[in-house]
Amino acid sequence: MTMSHRHLNPRSGLVFDAHELGRRAGAMKEIQRIAEAPDGVGTDVIGVPPGSPVDIEVRLESVVEGVLVTGTAEVTLTGQCARCLEPISSSEEVDLQELYLYPDKEPDDEEASRLQDDLLDLEPLLRDTVVLDLPYTPLCRPDCAGLCPDCGADLNADPGHTHGDRIDPRWAGLSGWTAAPDDEDEAAMARNKE
Repeated sequence: MTMSHRHLNPRSGLVFDAHELGRRAGAMKEIQRIAEAPDGVGTDVIGVPPGSPVDIEVRLESVVEGVLVTGTAEVTLTGQCARCLEPISSSEEVDLQELYLYPDKEPDDEEASRLQDDLLDLEPLLRDTVVLDLPYTPLCRPDCAGLCPDCGADLNADPGHTHGDRIDPRWAGLSGWTAAPDDEDEAAMARNKE
């Protein structure tokens, strides 16, 4: 998870202060809080509404390299069913785990998260974790029938919905022909019988 190099606001609900831990390996602090969801947590179809509550329970543990964050976040997801386009809403709990390195530690990975003035920002971690956990095709229910491809009717509300017999467009030109033979055909058939 990458940590942006912006100035962190200690008043943000997703910014945590690790100053109390110092650099004593084994020091631990448990935090529970409700923060506001940031913008852009989700996809075009489903995501976390900006400003909605995010219930966070984390444990900050001081380790040799930095501060290890483990815990959970519960978010509300809203979006649209991919089959019937009805609004959907659900609650989702995601697991959080990230090591925030001390500023003087050399990372193995250039995109490693870092402490900034004893503050750590959970926003990038929350965003990445929630987005990776989102369903690729969100559905209102597993057996959603979707919409009628011809008229757009909701097939969940009207499961017996039909449009009668469909005519293959390749044979549509023949649809005006009648099954009854005309007079000349009847005469020809009569002669053949004799």
